[in-house]
Amino acid sequence: MEAKMLKDKVAIITGASYGMGQTMAELFAEEGAAVVLTARGQEKLDAVVNGIRAKGGRAIGLVADVCSTEDTQRVFAAALKEFGDVDILINNAGIGEQKIIDETDDDWMMMVMNTNLGGPMRYIREALKIFLPKNEGVIINVSSVNGTRPFCGATYTSTKGALNTLTKNVAMRLVNTNIRCNAVAPGATITPAHLANKAGEQPGGAKMLEYSGHFVYFPGPECEAIDQAYACLYLASKMGRAVRGQVLQVCNGAFL
Repeated sequence: MEAKMLKDKVAIITGASYGMGQTMAELFAEEGAAVVLTARGQEKLDAVVNGIRAKGGRAIGLVADVCSTEDTQRVFAAALKEFGDVDILINNAGIGEQKIIDETDDDWMMMVMNTNLGGPMRYIREALKIFLPKNEGVIINVSSVNGTRPFCGATYTSTKGALNTLTKNVAMRLVNTNIRCNAVAPGATITPAHLANKAGEQPGGAKMLEYSGHFVYFPGPECEAIDQAYACLYLASKMGRAVRGQVLQVCNGAFL
């Protein structure tokens, strides 16, 4: 029997009802992990959980908003109750957008910041309550090539740059522990969100690309969601045991 890379591990994955989060959850379950999925919508979340269970995997789904401290605490409590531990955290939930700075109002700015940066900070803070006492754990933040090549919306790109900095800051804080924190920075990846962005259907449309398009080159092929999931598997498994504070860019060379 093929050895499973995450046998007996428990992973929390936010924003896992579709796209990259769904693929990560499915891959981690195949590799032996029990997975705790969160999303803001029940129907899609249930479909993913049922699909994992149908293949013999262990999974639960929780409707939760990463902007809520109470929801965050509830997710970890449910994971401990159902599976007895938490070993891996993947901060995948986020809002993509293309709003230029002069069309970014305060309400929008704060919502995106609270989701894309506040969410990971809340989940990391809660995870460390479990990881630090046992001196073991893995934290993976899903960033973006926009963290260093800021061609999308003003708030989105700012939060991804901040998430890269948070990743290194947390890794520094954990340097003398067996807890490691890294990030994966996807490039153009075929997901519903990416397809909406290409069609100019994300908030802000495609106006920002009128400016940033002069600085960005998009050669093919695009990545697939499984490419990002494989990167997370590398960081979550023993293969990534010596990797700390890094932002692993997965973009098929499109954003070198």
